[in-house]
Amino acid sequence: MEPSRATLSSATTSSWEAFPQQTLEAVDIVVLVLYFVFVLAVGLWSMWKTKRSTVKGYFLAGGEMVWWPVGASLFASNVGSGHFIGLAGSGAASGIAATAYEWNGMFCVLVLAWLFLPIYIAAGVTTMPEYLQRRFGGKRIQIFLAILYLFIYIFTKISVDMYAGALFIQQALHWDLYVAVIGLLIITAVYTVAGGLAAVIYTDTLQTVIMLAGALSLMGFSFAKVGGLEDLQNRYFKAIASDRDGNSTCGLPREDAFHIFRDPVTSDLPWPGVLVGMTIPSLWYWCTDQVIVQRSLAAKNLSHAKGGALLASYLKILPLFMMVLPGMISRILFPDLVACADPKVCKVICGNPSGCSDIAYPKLVIELLPIGLRGLMMSVMIAALMSSLTSIFNSASTIFTMDLWRHFRPLSSEWELMIVGRVFVLLLVVISILWIPLVQASQGGQLFIYIQTISSYLQPPVAVVFILGCFWRRTNEKGAFCGLLVGMVMGLIRMVLDFIYLQPQCGEPDNRPAVVKYVHYLYFSMILGLVTLVLVVVISLLTEPPPEEMISRLTWFTRKDVPVEKDAATSPGSPSPIPANAIHEADPPPAAQLDISEDSGKVCDNNTRTLQSKKASKLTRLLLWICGMESKGKDSTEAAVEIKAEAAVASLAEAPLVKHILNVNLILCMSAGVFLWAYFA
Repeated sequence: MEPSRATLSSATTSSWEAFPQQTLEAVDIVVLVLYFVFVLAVGLWSMWKTKRSTVKGYFLAGGEMVWWPVGASLFASNVGSGHFIGLAGSGAASGIAATAYEWNGMFCVLVLAWLFLPIYIAAGVTTMPEYLQRRFGGKRIQIFLAILYLFIYIFTKISVDMYAGALFIQQALHWDLYVAVIGLLIITAVYTVAGGLAAVIYTDTLQTVIMLAGALSLMGFSFAKVGGLEDLQNRYFKAIASDRDGNSTCGLPREDAFHIFRDPVTSDLPWPGVLVGMTIPSLWYWCTDQVIVQRSLAAKNLSHAKGGALLASYLKILPLFMMVLPGMISRILFPDLVACADPKVCKVICGNPSGCSDIAYPKLVIELLPIGLRGLMMSVMIAALMSSLTSIFNSASTIFTMDLWRHFRPLSSEWELMIVGRVFVLLLVVISILWIPLVQASQGGQLFIYIQTISSYLQPPVAVVFILGCFWRRTNEKGAFCGLLVGMVMGLIRMVLDFIYLQPQCGEPDNRPAVVKYVHYLYFSMILGLVTLVLVVVISLLTEPPPEEMISRLTWFTRKDVPVEKDAATSPGSPSPIPANAIHEADPPPAAQLDISEDSGKVCDNNTRTLQSKKASKLTRLLLWICGMESKGKDSTEAAVEIKAEAAVASLAEAPLVKHILNVNLILCMSAGVFLWAYFA
């Protein structure tokens, strides 16, 4: 029989009862509404500013972004509400070690700008599947990646974001978690209609500024409440729930809470895994994930892309101070809630018997911030969540319709694709809601650690294939596909085992199989990366080398090759006069690049022919403008040719002085990262 609220300690009960009244202040509601109106205004302004009727306008913001919006957008895309909740929760549960993921990203975003971007720009690609298609040829890697990306979206993005947002709403309004999820999805639908077509980089920049302001304010209030860093270090180890069983170690803070490098065998984050196993999925995320790379490719030129990466790298220093340490302070201030040790009590407090550390950040926002600022901070969290959810929903639906559905039904009509895309979004939502209980139960209730475990099982094979494709000319399609296939199977087996044999709750015996119990997920990431590397290299060497057109301007060492113009009619393997590497005029743009705007663009394109046959009314013109279809009256072939001509990417040329300034900043930024690692190790 589960305990009622009456069985909780008096401290727990009083904090619990204080919750709802504090969040229903009229000022907070007004601030939240005004914030959404402001974001919508920025979205409408950016819609007016951006030339959205072309591929480059839609997906690369016209290729006109300067360094600071690029950097802000990189940071905002990476740090959403799930990040705030997950990092603060990990800080509350186990100390500062989760910061390693952030500081690892400091270096990986620089690797993107200095090593990977020059290759992508030289290749003239705008999406990651497009790069692999040109580098390796064939269809199977593209289809394989589409399926893998859908897995990653469901397991590490959609369900996690919905859970994180629902936690915020649950803690603010004290709703049931699943009622909060459904409410969140309704708000998301409205948000998509209202602002989903905006150029997201501008709104990301706005979100970053307000997010930083709110988070730094909350950090100040938190440290003032706890008495500074020294008091934090002393009081954290005494932050123990009053209902803890005194005969066990359940609910006790870790002795190594203030260390990033921990024991290689017995700890929660072993240091060899942190250095190597963590870096492999991090390279996938920062150097090959479409969301991140797309923002960098939107820069005016390589110098602005590098400047944006440097800004994002400097901002990645902040999560320790903005999220992790405040999470630890939350445990000190609310030990009976955040540090609960009894599964039955935890179930009552937050609905999760595995632990309530993930409520650490929402608790701080609701309890510490003054009226008005509290509403602003909550609106930033929810708005950041909405924008990422709409982006992921649209991206996932277009990957499914364009890369998978269209492959099996190549003659499907525009209307059919539109229906399939929307039905698939509904299916995604259902799967993600069903997945939430597993997100809750996994990894002792630590959301951030859950995200990293799934990443360690699914992302290393893709990272290794990209690295070898970019930096080893001999890599061929057979080697890359075999490496991806074996790596994916191994990762899925380990992931399934993790969900069948969940981490035991406090006081329960650990009966998990040895591969789950003793092989840490970061060590498994290293094994997965090594197996994929060996397979790709061996099979590539045993089979024929790739043809010259799949190497020229597509690797680091060939990025400066002079482009060879081929006679379209003699292109090998082409039934029609189209260059082998060109995007087929009848095909849609590659799936991964179809973010928010493409999904909406399909609807608009489908209705445009009908609308254009009538006399255009003001309402019609407004609809066309919202859909980004201002350029009318061209036949589809002509439009496709124009899209191909427009989709060129930024120049590789850099001014010598700017290049030197950027390189000096690179050294400074990396030195700061090394110092932080050494100081907190």
